[in-house]
Amino acid sequence: MMALTATTTRKSEDDSFFNESDQMPLTAAAALWATAGTPAYSPGLQYLSQIDQLIVNAQVDLLEVLVGFESNNMYQLKNSQGQPVFYALEDTECCTRNWCGSLRPFVIKVIDNYRCEIIRLMRPLKCDSCCFPCCLQEMEVQVPPGNPIGYVLQEWHPYLPKFTIHNERKEPLLKIRGPFCTCRCFSDVPFEVTSLDEKTVIGKISKQWSGMAQECFSDADNFGIQFPMDLDVKIKAVLIGACFLIDFMYFEL
Repeated sequence: MMALTATTTRKSEDDSFFNESDQMPLTAAAALWATAGTPAYSPGLQYLSQIDQLIVNAQVDLLEVLVGFESNNMYQLKNSQGQPVFYALEDTECCTRNWCGSLRPFVIKVIDNYRCEIIRLMRPLKCDSCCFPCCLQEMEVQVPPGNPIGYVLQEWHPYLPKFTIHNERKEPLLKIRGPFCTCRCFSDVPFEVTSLDEKTVIGKISKQWSGMAQECFSDADNFGIQFPMDLDVKIKAVLIGACFLIDFMYFEL
């Protein structure tokens, strides 16, 4: 099993986030791992069927570090050769970002190298306390324009981070189980992706240690996701969304 990693980035201008010389053309003939009759998605989404490893690099917005002004998050996803394949851009109003902080509702648009939106992640405003199990965190993952392909739902637990991955019909497929302590120095923080009975580990979402300076003075976090190569591309997309939700819930300053 190999690793997929997502990179958190913050910049003021979207155009500066794209480097034409680094872009890798996506293969239009990529095949979906799915049963017959599954609709053909964009080449960008189909590219997920070819990968089980991506690498992450994080960039820091100096303005946010110096004055504490929360800006929209940007994520860069690279393959094992270091080539950018996706970009994820948060779209949240200024007041919402700075008043609600890490609890804020958001829309994250995942785009390919041709700036075509392939996935949309939608997080509503919910409670983030174990004392209120009736209003837990959730995320809807869509294929534009507005077609749900899966959901990430938080499970109530008194001390462990736990989530369930659902398909578009809200049928549970996988679970995610985090550690008791999500604050670790000099080491990664693993969130295991398991079967529904939690007996078989099939993957992992890891918050990776980024160095003392970056960890202390910014919230630009590095993450890795591991999943099987033959996993349905829709579920891979939902796991990427779960990575972003975990980032906001446990590691956003």
